[in-house]
Amino acid sequence: MIETTIYTIPHHESEKVEFKTSFQDEVIVSLVAFANAKGGAVYVGVDDKGVAKGVSIGKETVQKWLNEIKVKTQPALVPEVDIWEHQGQQVVLFSVAVYPIKPVSFKGKYYKRVSNANHPMSVAEVAQMHLRTVNSSWDYFWRNGLTTADISLDKVKKVFDMVRRRNSNIPIDTSEQFLKKQELVHGKQISNACYLLFCKEDTYHTTIQMGHFASETVIKDDVTISTDIVTEVEEVMNFVRKHINKEIIITDQLENTERWQYPLEGIRELVVNMIVHRDYMSGGHSTIKIFPDSIVLFNPGPLPDHITVENLLSDDYVSSPRNLQIAKIFKEIGLIERYGTGIKRVRQLFLNHGLPEPLFKMVQDGFFVRVLTSPISGSDRVTDKVTGKVTGKVTDNQQKILTAITKDIYITTAILADMVGISQRKIKDNIQTLKEKGLLERIGPAKGGYWKVL
Repeated sequence: MIETTIYTIPHHESEKVEFKTSFQDEVIVSLVAFANAKGGAVYVGVDDKGVAKGVSIGKETVQKWLNEIKVKTQPALVPEVDIWEHQGQQVVLFSVAVYPIKPVSFKGKYYKRVSNANHPMSVAEVAQMHLRTVNSSWDYFWRNGLTTADISLDKVKKVFDMVRRRNSNIPIDTSEQFLKKQELVHGKQISNACYLLFCKEDTYHTTIQMGHFASETVIKDDVTISTDIVTEVEEVMNFVRKHINKEIIITDQLENTERWQYPLEGIRELVVNMIVHRDYMSGGHSTIKIFPDSIVLFNPGPLPDHITVENLLSDDYVSSPRNLQIAKIFKEIGLIERYGTGIKRVRQLFLNHGLPEPLFKMVQDGFFVRVLTSPISGSDRVTDKVTGKVTGKVTDNQQKILTAITKDIYITTAILADMVGISQRKIKDNIQTLKEKGLLERIGPAKGGYWKVL
């Protein structure tokens, strides 16, 4: 549908905005990426600084562009089109909503919108996005080349017994019936979840690498496990307990009180989340690193496209397990209490333990969590310290950047741009100025490092 309306041009490109000076294949790529993410709009006739340069439009031009978009996309995209004049220059606005059947491709290639850029999707990402669309998941599919001979019936019985202890009225009597009831087997075929839950032999698909570090570069102990994912929960917890501190608090009671360095229930929740939501189609491994002052967990597989870290922290999201069958079994044996409450519980457990909330962020193609062993200075005290130190030395925008960094040392320039209300390029310019003034330092690489206010 073509309409003539008056719009304003956003200040900068974002998760839902793209600027193009002319109509070209990159316009269609952006529309595909928006359709595969949260929807968005492409402003044709606008440069990357948000300045209207105009575009020449003939009688049939826009209709030809629409036909080209439909021909080059699958399923065919039909965006909304608006044409208007901005400061004497003609601008064409193409907009699309989230597409109901995903992913959408451009000439057989798939893209998704991440921050203010279009990213090519991997085969695994394409498969996961399609499975979510049809309300299924990879772990429900049958495992090629493996049969019930490749799983341990002792492990099946152990899990079945755990389910029966929680629900004595379950209307099945044997482990074999349990496997069929849960759709884990069909004849001799086994699902991907069945293999990961009950594998007879170690498998690289479930590998978790764990290390105890004296410093960022000196490792004191390392263990790699590749067993079934139910057993892995306790093996990871055993490694954590081995390498974190425990204090004995002497009281006037008959028994003294034990207090661990971290809330073990919170750590267990993070470990369970890591195992349940892992992208098992990825070639990467999950990792856990224990440092003197923190524990870092990394898991292959990003958050679902409709959920951001900000959604997690504000509890503004609907749970969307990557592996539905695994999540279902973990819930039935009591490792998951209720879908969508894990992160909220973890944050509260750490606060109740007198520790800061864990730090969550997306890194590359995975999810990163860092928990700290001692409280960080309260944000108000940190902000006061920063304000007192830099008053008169920095602009208002630079002050906003420093304040935001004190609250999240892993914050990205894209998020800073949205918070401050300026372009990402200007954020980078301001950060460089703060570095030159000796007020800010980047610790580590661009990906995986963090900010330090000096």
